[in-house]
Amino acid sequence: MNRDTSMNPIDLPSAVSRRALLQRSAVGFGSLALASMLANDSSSLAADENPLAAKLPHFAARAKRIIFLFMVGGVSQVDTFDPKLLLTRDDGKPLPFAKPRVQFNSTTNLLKSPWRFRQYGDSGLPVSELFPHVAQHVDDMCMVHSCHGTNPAHGGAMLKLHTGSDNFVRPSIGSWVSYGLGTENTNLPAYVTICPTLGHGGLNNWSSAFLPATYNGVPLGNASVPSDQAKVKFIKNSQLSRDIQRLQLNRLNAMNREHLAQTGPEASLEARINSFELAFRMQTEFPKVEDFSNESAATLKLYGMDNPINANFGRMCLMARRFAEAGVRFIQVSHSDSNVQWDQHADLKNGHEKNAREVDLPIAGLLADLKQRGMLDDTLVWWGSEFGRTPTAESANGRDHNPEGFTMWLAGGGVKGGFRYGATDDYGYYAAENKVHVHDFHATLLHLLGLDHERLTYRYAGRDFRLTDVEGNVVRELFA
Repeated sequence: MNRDTSMNPIDLPSAVSRRALLQRSAVGFGSLALASMLANDSSSLAADENPLAAKLPHFAARAKRIIFLFMVGGVSQVDTFDPKLLLTRDDGKPLPFAKPRVQFNSTTNLLKSPWRFRQYGDSGLPVSELFPHVAQHVDDMCMVHSCHGTNPAHGGAMLKLHTGSDNFVRPSIGSWVSYGLGTENTNLPAYVTICPTLGHGGLNNWSSAFLPATYNGVPLGNASVPSDQAKVKFIKNSQLSRDIQRLQLNRLNAMNREHLAQTGPEASLEARINSFELAFRMQTEFPKVEDFSNESAATLKLYGMDNPINANFGRMCLMARRFAEAGVRFIQVSHSDSNVQWDQHADLKNGHEKNAREVDLPIAGLLADLKQRGMLDDTLVWWGSEFGRTPTAESANGRDHNPEGFTMWLAGGGVKGGFRYGATDDYGYYAAENKVHVHDFHATLLHLLGLDHERLTYRYAGRDFRLTDVEGNVVRELFA
């Protein structure tokens, strides 16, 4: 899977690369024959005419795709899935050990959780009152309580979670998955992000960066757009029929191929050609995914579509299931709005309760729907935020950013259900047992998809890059 795009071509008398020579002589070749001849060129993609074609993983995969449920702003671990008895006992007292050297804001004494926890399922995993519907699915969930990162600011932490780097522009995890595996449906992109936030890194969070543009995430709307209005821009051409568009593209493609035949490989132009072709194919496929008319009333209710509180996020989750069914490899669903994200520096109770009410039922609906359709076995559902929150108080009734220790959970896709891994300290501030860095989490996600994070590399600017940089260990204890 190491595709070195900067390899020196074989020397030829005319100083033309083997690939360029084939392209120049390909005027009369059919596209399939050309792709076959170029397939042995180690500097080419899996299929010149369609770089998104499905590719074999490095080894047997446990999951075929990922649905990432991203809670923007930082969910409090000690108020949701990681209860701390000492935090309740010592409410109002000083933290009995040192706070991190670098903090986002200053905090005061310990603040107990305003919500009660209960044990659920055969596994007895604890979940707070905030998530009564999700709690019904704990036996399918793998809790990772010892996640930690490196950046206490939203922008840096979001970039770290999405790209593995908080200080450089790097390809997002969805782009790496697209590059490594392609899509199971060549009429759809491999990576779709539904209503992403435009702040804190914005498009860099779903960008392919220096990977070919084909692997960029395709956004549907953004966080300020209701999900029923979230569409791919310009998906329809109201002025030209498909036949006329096809003629135009054929002519444009012929001109671009003629240029390539004269000049040799040009990655940016090849990516543009592929993007034009994908955009044309998407015109028929995308509307099918967004059309819920064939969904039963029971399914719509399962996602909370009959309730105005749940309808917006419920539509996003249902769309994610439909994209997964249609063969998209990486689907991200972001819960965010311009007023109350999960970023409760003050008024923790009202803020977290509002957000949880909006997402609890739809997430539970997604898990139930995937399971009853037999899709949870090969679909990895990932839930998380860019960081957690402090067990100490800010503004008397809020919590500050905390990248030192937080919870993310997985479900389906080959992980252990009803399982807890790792732990924070007695108050929930620092990851303390079986620590899982963001790089470790990324390495584990890729492994579940059958990708070796050390082999999934791309050469750029004279060096090989990967999602996990030079770090990352697969957490095999999470595997079923």
